[in-house]
Amino acid sequence: MAERILVINPNSSLSCTDGIAAAIAPFAAPGLPRLDVTRLPGSPNAIVTWRDWYGVAEPLCRMVESEAADAYVIACVSDPGLEAVRTATDKPVFGPLRCAVAAAMMRGERFGIIAFTDKSRPRQRRALQAMGVEARLAGTIPLNLDMEVLTDPVAPRARLAEAAKELVAQGAEAVILGCAGMAGHRTFAEDACGAPVIEPCQAAVAQAVLAVVSARGQDMRIAAE
Repeated sequence: MAERILVINPNSSLSCTDGIAAAIAPFAAPGLPRLDVTRLPGSPNAIVTWRDWYGVAEPLCRMVESEAADAYVIACVSDPGLEAVRTATDKPVFGPLRCAVAAAMMRGERFGIIAFTDKSRPRQRRALQAMGVEARLAGTIPLNLDMEVLTDPVAPRARLAEAAKELVAQGAEAVILGCAGMAGHRTFAEDACGAPVIEPCQAAVAQAVLAVVSARGQDMRIAAE
């Protein structure tokens, strides 16, 4: 059976889901796991509050239990339900925020986060505290834009550029896009601020691909052999 990575957008926004699919498309290639992207039925249009965050945990567990895959990515940059979903499967489950932070720290000593809203900050802070890296956060700047504005190809870009530049001025050597709705703006933000910009769903899928390919074990072959 072909290997599969299931990327689950825990909100119901079609434009956000499409943006995630476009962002991870370059990671699909012959010999690598198939990447499938889906939404969580009946979920909020965006994960904004703690209630949203906790509310999607059980539906995510049920989806993972019913959808066989070799790895899972919860495509929201506050990693909702991550710990719960890990109890519902013996396959690896990746949270984009944690993967993005790891990727950012490979590019610089300090990083900044462009957050979705002010309400995103406590959830992201908790993840940083759990990772023991809160001291390496240069700053967080929320955009406070609606999801459908955020996913528009043009509408959020002036604010994104401003936020990215401000974070670099605060000492960030890498910038994390703090919502999957920003996925289509990575290159623009990077050009605007002159520092590496990390798209978290890409960072999580990269780790998922690594996990699945590494699990092949003895079946792996080096081309030079």
